[in-house]
Amino acid sequence: MEVFKIRGGKTLSGSVKASGSKNAALPLFAATLLSSEESILENVPDLSDVRFMAEILRELGSEVEKLDRTTWKINPTNIVHAAPYELVRKMRASVCLLGPLVGRLRRAEIPMPGGCVIGNRPIDLHIRAMERLGAKVELKGGVVHIDDKDLRGNSIFMGGRHGSTVTGTANAIMAAVLAPGKTTIDSAACEPELSDLCAMLVSMGADISGIGSHMIEIEGVESLQGCRHRVIPDRIETATYVLAAAITKGKVTIRDGRTDHLGAFLNVMSECGVMVESDGSENLSVEVSEFGLKSFEAITLPYPGFPTDLQAQTCALACQADGLSILTERVYPSRFMHVPELLRMGAEISLEGASSIIRGGRPLTGAPVMASDLRASAALILAGLAAEGDTWVQRIYHLDRGYDAFEKKLQGLGADVERLPESEIPKAFLSQPG
Repeated sequence: MEVFKIRGGKTLSGSVKASGSKNAALPLFAATLLSSEESILENVPDLSDVRFMAEILRELGSEVEKLDRTTWKINPTNIVHAAPYELVRKMRASVCLLGPLVGRLRRAEIPMPGGCVIGNRPIDLHIRAMERLGAKVELKGGVVHIDDKDLRGNSIFMGGRHGSTVTGTANAIMAAVLAPGKTTIDSAACEPELSDLCAMLVSMGADISGIGSHMIEIEGVESLQGCRHRVIPDRIETATYVLAAAITKGKVTIRDGRTDHLGAFLNVMSECGVMVESDGSENLSVEVSEFGLKSFEAITLPYPGFPTDLQAQTCALACQADGLSILTERVYPSRFMHVPELLRMGAEISLEGASSIIRGGRPLTGAPVMASDLRASAALILAGLAAEGDTWVQRIYHLDRGYDAFEKKLQGLGADVERLPESEIPKAFLSQPG
């Protein structure tokens, strides 16, 4: 396996481009199955999750070709309804295949996605949506079997115990666009990635209104056509570079960043003393106020609230902000596995229920740390940028699921970051008590 070696203390400066959104690209790949015609997706990030999804589409019978680093051509003329377990188990987001398979083939067999280190994420709302559209759903041997020969529009309520589900809403939309009659989706998730999915479906011939709201209405159509679609910029990656600039007290320009997707996050940054300005053409400039980083409070909530996918990275920034900061996790209350690793670096953090309380302004020191998930990986790398000495981040295969060429982009901003074989970690480092 590979690791990141980060030598902290470098002030970042320069320009970096945000890649296309991972969380938009995956359901867009799935949505191509709704038509028998070829589609082309542009601005797709080069990630392991995207490659897994492409392989699943091939196993379903699609012809999938990568035209260049960010462009894919998908021809799903002849597809089957059953997805392979060995690929699906590697990526939870593959559950978004349910909707398009049911919509186009009226059948689907998808292995149950595995658990997740950040918390339990059941698919009961996905199944409820399919049943409301007339499906017969059965779970056998860990596989969800759906027979939906009588697919028809209906009203669907997508609210659940932890609020609306993004992939569940995506599945409901993708099944409903080919369901005869009218479908109303109440309490729909309204993330920008879902709006991007709807925009692509409309370009394929779908009839959708209420895009971007909690109430979506769909008039089913008989068939959809292929299309060419450009994936929106990744708001989580954009925000991570904002945090990288802030934690090193640098001055960075982020190209292809969109402030309209970052409202709650930018509000917290303003409270913290991080100035983010847009030039009106999707270019963001970032620098820290002359008064330095200040303590702040943030509570994660579904969009348009503060994103749970930025909680870990923002926790790293709080370690450098003077005073007492509080981050409360309302989406996945157990999503604090990065905290013990930050403690190894000298952070002062205590967990009180679903809140992390961080006493910032203390120096961090480099240490060998272990990434537990995608966003924790980024958080530990950010902490390493601010730490004194060398930080070794292990299990960076998590990072490669969601950050396109992360070390190269950081290097372009002046960071001292290397991707190395795990064998390069000094033995004396690994023998430290921890």
